[in-house]
Amino acid sequence: MASGMQEKQYTPSLLSFFVYNPTFGPREGEEEKKILFYHPSDVEKNEKIRNVGLCEAIVQFTRTFCPTKPAKSLHTQKNRQFFFEPEDNFWIVMVVRNPMIEKPNKDGKPPTVEYQEEEILDTVYGAVVRECYSMYKLFNGTFGRAMEAGGVELLIQKLEKFFYRYLQTLHLQSCDLLDVFGGISFFPLDKMTYLKIQSFVNRVEESLDLIKYTAFLYNDQLIWSGLEQDDMRILYKYLTTSLFPRHSEPELAGRDSPLRPEVAGNLLHYGRFLTGPTNLKDPEAKFRFPKIFVSTDDGYEELHLIVYKVRQTSVELTRDFCEQLDGLVGPQLTLLASDICEQFTINRRISGPDKEPQFKFIYFNHMNLAEKSTIHMRKTASVCLTSVHPDLMKILGDINCDFARVDEDEEIIVKAMTDYWVVGKKSDQRELYVILNQKNANLIEVNEEVKRLCATQFNNIFFLD
Repeated sequence: MASGMQEKQYTPSLLSFFVYNPTFGPREGEEEKKILFYHPSDVEKNEKIRNVGLCEAIVQFTRTFCPTKPAKSLHTQKNRQFFFEPEDNFWIVMVVRNPMIEKPNKDGKPPTVEYQEEEILDTVYGAVVRECYSMYKLFNGTFGRAMEAGGVELLIQKLEKFFYRYLQTLHLQSCDLLDVFGGISFFPLDKMTYLKIQSFVNRVEESLDLIKYTAFLYNDQLIWSGLEQDDMRILYKYLTTSLFPRHSEPELAGRDSPLRPEVAGNLLHYGRFLTGPTNLKDPEAKFRFPKIFVSTDDGYEELHLIVYKVRQTSVELTRDFCEQLDGLVGPQLTLLASDICEQFTINRRISGPDKEPQFKFIYFNHMNLAEKSTIHMRKTASVCLTSVHPDLMKILGDINCDFARVDEDEEIIVKAMTDYWVVGKKSDQRELYVILNQKNANLIEVNEEVKRLCATQFNNIFFLD
C-alpha cells in the first residue's frame, strides 16, 4: 500500500520534432506543403498544421524585436520548444516535455502533477537540435543540395529516412553539459608513439592515392585527424556513440600477450572493416560504404567512409582497394595497437582508474575541442552515468550559461544546498568546472583546492587566477 502512495518522477521526453519551410505553402489551404517532416507521424493533419503555424507565428513575432535574431526557445508550463534555422527558410523545431513529479492524493482523487519548468536548460537542448542537423548533413549534405537534386519530394524522402531512425537514438534524459561542448576526448601519448602513428598515416596516404582524409582513434579517443574540426567533431560523435558500440570488442593485447601471434615471415593481424565487407575472402561480399559530406573551402565534398578497426578513412571503394588497404594497414595497425595499449596500461597505472577520482571536474578547450571529464563514468547516446547528483549537473549548466553571456575571463563559485562547492573557471577559451565535497571549507580553502587541481592535472595549461 505504501508503494502505491509514492511520488512518480518523469524525466524530459521528446513530444514532437518537425522540419518546415514557410515559403512552400504561402496560400491559404496549402499549409500542409510547408511541413517536410513531422514526428510522430500519426498526429492528425490539422494538428500538425496548427503546431507548425504556431511556431511560424512565434518566429515572425520575435523578428519584429530583433530581425537578425529570431526566437530560439519558447517556455511553457508543460513543455519547452526549441527553434533552429540551419539554412535560409528551413526550420527545425523540437518540443520537449518538461520533467514532472506526480504526487498521489488521498480519497481516490487524481494525482497532482508538478512540472519542473526550470530543470531544462536551453543551452543543452538547443545544442541537441543543432547536432540533429549536423548529423543529417554529415550523411546527406544540406537541405539545399537535396532540393537541387530532386526537389521537395527527394528532401522529404531523405528527412523521413534519416530522422525516423535517428530520433529513436535520442535520449533526452541523458543530455548535459557535454552535449553543449560537443568536444573530443584525446588520447595522451608519448612523443615516440605519436611520431610512429604520424609516420604510419603518412605512409598509408602516400601508398593509397584514393585516401583523402585519415583519422586515428584508440579506445574511443582521438589521436590524429586530418579533417576539419567541425567535421571531425560530428564524425567523432557518430563513431563513439553509434558505430563503435555496435562493434565493440576487447582492445588488442600488449606486446607480450599470447593473443598476438607472429608467424615467421608473416605477421597475423586483427584488422577488420567496421563498415563495408565483413569478410574480404567472401566472393559475395558487398563493397558498400556510407557516404559522408565534409567541408571544403568552396562548399562541401562527397566521400565514402571506411572504418577499419580503430582507424577511419574516407575513400573510394573497390574490392582491389579494400584488399590493398587490408594488406597494408592490418599488420602495421596491429603492431601500433600493441604499442598504444602499453601506453594505455601505463596511463591507467598512473591515474589509478579503479579508485574514486581525487577531483571531479569537466574541462573543455574551445580552440581544439579537447574535453575531459572525471564526472562521467560512461557517456553514450543512450546512457549517461555520472558520479554526481543531477542537481549539481544543473548548476554546472547554469554556470556555463553565465559564461556564454560575456566574453571576459571569469570565475564563479557556488555553494549548493547539499553543501557541495561548485567552481567554474573561464580563461583564454578554456573552461574548467570542479565539484568539491568539502562541507566545512571556506572560499579561500576552495580556491586553494582548485589551484591544486590545476597544478596536478593541467600543469602545462595557463589559468588566470
